[in-house]
Amino acid sequence: MNRVVHPIEEESYRRLRARLDTSHFPPLTRAVVERVIHSAADLDYASDLVMDEGDLVGAHAALHAGAPVVVDVEMVGAGITRRDTVCRLKDAVAGPGLTRSAHGIRLAYEQVGPGALWVIGNAPTALEELLTLDAAPALVIGLPVGFVGAVESKAALRESGLPAVSNVSEKGGSAVASAALNALLYHPVPQSKETL
Repeated sequence: MNRVVHPIEEESYRRLRARLDTSHFPPLTRAVVERVIHSAADLDYASDLVMDEGDLVGAHAALHAGAPVVVDVEMVGAGITRRDTVCRLKDAVAGPGLTRSAHGIRLAYEQVGPGALWVIGNAPTALEELLTLDAAPALVIGLPVGFVGAVESKAALRESGLPAVSNVSEKGGSAVASAALNALLYHPVPQSKETL
């Protein structure tokens, strides 16, 4: 992907790196950590985020091979640039024991099937629902925000063993979730035997 970086973004990254040494992170982990920090101006994400470089390598390949990207809310989708996303929240309805967000995830899975990248930045119940499905995701970016259910749903994601990006605290949200996906989207695709 050819992407022109605005001078303001360049300066923002320069200042970020002057305040925080990210050079010890593997390439894709560093890309995700820096873009999330950049999106929130919150250096604490460097120690709050949890991910595995091997999972990111697989997700990066799937993303650039055209795997679908599913989001829990339109706001997450709006933050993902240069890539169409699937969001079924508008079609979803709440029911007994089922939030509208959770139903939207069910509908999205029915549409895309296994192998998608899932980006959840708003509703813990969306993440909880995804974990009940046999979605076989390429990656789950599980960064819902809030004081009710967010920490627990992200802990459940980590315990699931699925390839994931999550964080330990209540923090999260649409901007940081879309930033994590954009980090993978913007990172160059290796040429033949070149490593990331």
